[in-house]
Amino acid sequence: MKIIVCINHVPDTETKVKVGTDNKTIDKAGVNSMLNPYDEFAIEAALQLKEKFGGETIIMSLGGDTHKETLRKALAMGIDKAILLKDDSIRDSYSIAKALAEELKKLSPDCILFGKQSIDYYDEQIPGFVAEFLGLPSVSVVVNIEVKDGTVICEREIEGGHEVVETKLPLVIAAQKGLNEPRYPSLKGIMAAKTKQIEERQPTAHQSYVEVLAMHKPPPKQSGKIVGTDVNAVPELVRLLREEAKVF
Repeated sequence: MKIIVCINHVPDTETKVKVGTDNKTIDKAGVNSMLNPYDEFAIEAALQLKEKFGGETIIMSLGGDTHKETLRKALAMGIDKAILLKDDSIRDSYSIAKALAEELKKLSPDCILFGKQSIDYYDEQIPGFVAEFLGLPSVSVVVNIEVKDGTVICEREIEGGHEVVETKLPLVIAAQKGLNEPRYPSLKGIMAAKTKQIEERQPTAHQSYVEVLAMHKPPPKQSGKIVGTDVNAVPELVRLLREEAKVF
């Protein structure tokens, strides 16, 4: 089985994000980046599938040299090979997915894994786009995977419960938190990752259909107001909610 995981390199969740001077991108000065957390579940799923069925695992990312740090972590976790689609240009989700799909088609994987979303933009579009471009079935927000004789049974989260779907290989899966518990890179894995080569490829340029016109931080939260400590404060609270907060 050939399993490919597509990952992203995102700002650390503890980073204090600042808007850049162009008012369209974040200021990357002093920003630490990390492997997208949802992608860790996809990597672990790929490793478990290989352990059960054998085959090869490949990690793929589209971006600049900074993405090599994240690719190295995936290699240290146990992934066999890494591919960097080297491109520093600004792309929307459509353009990224189109470039990924073109490279994936050349590799003919049995299973393509993503995290359900990337924590930088949270649009949850790329896995579905890639599946559509490749003409493959896709299952999103997956919390359990079973593969038997080419049939894949996925349990996915839906509003108010879970849904179980059945499909066939090859397919695209978007992993949700709860699918597994990602392993930590071992010392042996970290040392091995240093010797593994990251193959660089030049992705095709594609038109972006979404443009960021402006980016700004939300207004600071206003200070709270205590109108009383007992039931006598209710009329004043209702008045403030109606006249100042205008919530009803």
